[in-house]
Amino acid sequence: MYKICRHLPVFLAIFLFATGANANTCIPYKITPKITIKVPEYTKTITQPETPMDLLHGNVVATFMTNYDVAVNITNVNGGYCVGLKSIDAKIGYSDFSVQIDGRHDVESCSYNAILSHENRHIDAYLSVVDDNKKLLHDALYSAADSIMPIFVNSESKINDAVEKINSELQAHPDIVLAIQKIHADEEINNKNIDVNEDNSELKKCLK
Repeated sequence: MYKICRHLPVFLAIFLFATGANANTCIPYKITPKITIKVPEYTKTITQPETPMDLLHGNVVATFMTNYDVAVNITNVNGGYCVGLKSIDAKIGYSDFSVQIDGRHDVESCSYNAILSHENRHIDAYLSVVDDNKKLLHDALYSAADSIMPIFVNSESKINDAVEKINSELQAHPDIVLAIQKIHADEEINNKNIDVNEDNSELKKCLK
């Protein structure tokens, strides 16, 4: 069994940026951003809830995260600043797995270990999804980053707003959205295959 928690950073802001001639002034300062993608280190906890569960099934709650650390170049021009994307250090993947096993199974007992072994297969399935989609994620992030033009702001106080706008445009780019959607679709397929092919024979032997 499995569940998914998804943590996606959200940025909301109101922007008043110059357009027209000043915005066009920033075009020469556009560069090809450097892209780095890492998988976050994850934690795994095992709990036995007080509320009874299905005796034959455990559960995994997986927390999926995306985080984009954006670096920019800031160029003083025409009495303002061009804020252009320089690099992205992204962390995309699973940060936490919470395994739940019915409290009627004693810790380290045959049945406890049989259920834990099954839930660990779900965890391996989650991790393999991100690994299998590494190229898709890199290509999507590169496409999104390369599409973002430098932003002209007329005062230093608006630079942080420009950085947040760049981050928001990055996350909303269709290639990024589709890549994340594919990962979640693959999650569902892999996890369902594990459950469909599980006959619980190992666990049933323990409960005889």
